[in-house]
Amino acid sequence: MITLFGPPEPTLAERLRKSVSRTRDVLTMPLGELLAGGQKIDEALLKKLETALLSADLGVRTTREVLATLREDAAQQKITDSGQVRAELKKQLERVLRAPASKNGAVDAAPAVIFVVGVNGTGKTTTIGKLANRLKKENRSVLLCAADTFRAAAIEQLEIWARRNGVEMIRQKAGADPAAVVFDAMAAARARGVDVVIVDTAGRLHTKSNLMAELEKMKRTAAKQVPGAPHEVLLVLDATTGQNGLVQAREFTEHAGVTGLVLTKLDGTAKGGIAVAIVRELNLPIRFAGTGEQIDDLVPFDPATFVNSLLD
Repeated sequence: MITLFGPPEPTLAERLRKSVSRTRDVLTMPLGELLAGGQKIDEALLKKLETALLSADLGVRTTREVLATLREDAAQQKITDSGQVRAELKKQLERVLRAPASKNGAVDAAPAVIFVVGVNGTGKTTTIGKLANRLKKENRSVLLCAADTFRAAAIEQLEIWARRNGVEMIRQKAGADPAAVVFDAMAAARARGVDVVIVDTAGRLHTKSNLMAELEKMKRTAAKQVPGAPHEVLLVLDATTGQNGLVQAREFTEHAGVTGLVLTKLDGTAKGGIAVAIVRELNLPIRFAGTGEQIDDLVPFDPATFVNSLLD
């Protein structure tokens, strides 16, 4: 039994707090005044709260649902003071982030196969390198598959990460059939008794039908050699793209069978609320959060820790 996604480590709170500091500034500066306590919960207060939530890119749909619940709770006297709104807000955001049904990433027999998808520039290859590092530290043997054969230097970039992590990589020449590279990688993983195979995929425009057809072919190739493969399809999203990230996520989810998300560059945006919007819209769990540029800056995502980092 291979468990791909372990529990959050003790340092997660500190690392997430630092990475979402810009979002926290956008939210907590107005919230500090709004929710200091002693204020009446009226429409004026809720309007200001709405502006703060939208500024953090929580999304119109999520923001409206949150405010509707707050209005109902206020009407029923469940909350009677502005000081109680923060606690209720935390509870609602955490509920949204926990909502997607999420398996624990357990695979019965090796190799476990992870496809990593996403638009170029989101940090996809870097995320693969960080994920390989995490798995190595958990004493998993890892094989990288360079199936992004079209982007200039993609194979070389992945090779750098393979060397940094001390793991093997399967590659062919640039322009080769990605499915053929996947075939070689599955065969190598089975022959060598590898625990986890991470497949890098092409990240050209997500609306290109040929790219999605190519991805389907790769998935079929993997499944023929490894039952159930790919066991996870992780979509890498750049948090700084805000609502554009939601558009990307919809496209990939529809065509690529995404099972989970990796949210990168949280440390570079004041729009970290997009995490809540994406989970609410797509009903997909966030598996990992990228919290910086170093090889260790990829942490398992924990809803309670994330919400506390935003609002405390």
